[in-house]
Amino acid sequence: MLKEEWLHLLGERPLILALANPEPEIMPEIVQRVRPDAIMATGRSDFPNQVNNVICFPFIFRGALDVRATAITEGMKLAAVRAIAELTHVEASDVVAAAYGGKAPVFGPDYIIPKPFDPRLILHVAPAVAQAAMDEGVARKPIEDFEAYMHELERFVFRSGQLLRPVIEVARKAKPRIVYAEGEDERTLRAVQSVVDDGLAKPILIGKTEAVIARIQSLGLRLRPGQDVQIVDLEQDTALFEQLLAAYSKRVGRRGTPPDAAARHVRKRPTVTAAMLLEQGAADAAICGGTGDWWRQFQYALPIVPRSTGSGRVFALTALILQAGPLFFCDTHVNVDPSAEEVAEMTLMAAETVRHFGLPPKVALLSHSNFGASNSPSAKKMRKALGLIRARDPELEVDGEMHADAALAEQIRHQALPDSTLTGTANLLIFPNIDAANIAYNLVKATGEAVTVGPMLLGLEKPLHIAVPSTTARGITNLSAVAAMQAALAAK
Repeated sequence: MLKEEWLHLLGERPLILALANPEPEIMPEIVQRVRPDAIMATGRSDFPNQVNNVICFPFIFRGALDVRATAITEGMKLAAVRAIAELTHVEASDVVAAAYGGKAPVFGPDYIIPKPFDPRLILHVAPAVAQAAMDEGVARKPIEDFEAYMHELERFVFRSGQLLRPVIEVARKAKPRIVYAEGEDERTLRAVQSVVDDGLAKPILIGKTEAVIARIQSLGLRLRPGQDVQIVDLEQDTALFEQLLAAYSKRVGRRGTPPDAAARHVRKRPTVTAAMLLEQGAADAAICGGTGDWWRQFQYALPIVPRSTGSGRVFALTALILQAGPLFFCDTHVNVDPSAEEVAEMTLMAAETVRHFGLPPKVALLSHSNFGASNSPSAKKMRKALGLIRARDPELEVDGEMHADAALAEQIRHQALPDSTLTGTANLLIFPNIDAANIAYNLVKATGEAVTVGPMLLGLEKPLHIAVPSTTARGITNLSAVAAMQAALAAK
């Protein structure tokens, strides 16, 4: 219907909506060849800018139903259109990138309309429609708290949203400085954009200034170096380098690290740089890792950031958010075979962290033994740990040693021990060794139904966390919220 020879008759940067299916009125490759300045949309999913009613209809009805609207007005439809248009100007997270085949879209001629399966549509369109219904007087049940409404919608996109809500609220009030070791990494930069947008912290990025700025621009992010984020480039800031090197040398000089090696560590190992900025008071928390071996990154940081007062060891707590609710696993990454005293210490630290998430901790000490069924060394260790925990925190809801299914199913637990002091479903699982903890955590994570928060390091004087290589941008944002909360609590 639209002939190739007509294209030159159109004005500059024409908009062509060729919506016939399955064969558009003119094919995009013809338009691109003859009029490369054109902006084109079709009805097909295999071309850019698919016009599809599924982009708006589910979310128009979501907003309308949530306020019990008596009609779908023109104003509500216009609100949906404007929200869809505005969404294309918002940079994409890794979750969104997955909906676009792994490549995050950037606003331009090939991206003026979101894809139908963009997970952010519900967060943008439904609230706009609900507000329009209220403005036009057709809402029978107006939304009183839009922030709470947005949080409720978030669970459809990020299941970690509800669990982290109390953490985020604490972080926002303090807004501490968080240094990111991998400042040039795409996941880190996308996470930092979310951190800035949510007002969680003041980010500090470690990396080469030119490389960081170029990456921000290529990703289409809105981060403004010098305003939204600070960049630490030790190649350019020699004074800071000398300061960090002097302090680092004092810490490791008697641990077999000569001056030349110390200089290389500070300059070439961003985890060392981040930990030193934290130790020197130039940052309030640090997020490291995400690339390379987790244990090596941990060893880089451990000599720099001291343990908290009264803490004998450092432990790793990891949360998995499942459809049935959150599960915390301890210790998933650090201690190979903790003693009974260390099991008790990690349990109390982990329980306190669970409380900061707004949850009452329900603790199960896990074992192959079920309430005294075995006298193996590991079973005895967990039984001894239970006594130590109860002596130190009599109010904590904890029991063990028990099987994992008994921890999660009250009926199974009561069959084994009717008078168990643990009620309902445990949300904090304490394992006898790192093998059991890490295997259980990875098995559950591999089901594909869990969102990860962590690993969170417990027992350090200042908040420092090391991301595993599989951590997504959203995972780094989650760790940032936890680190910001810990920094805020430490400052009290």
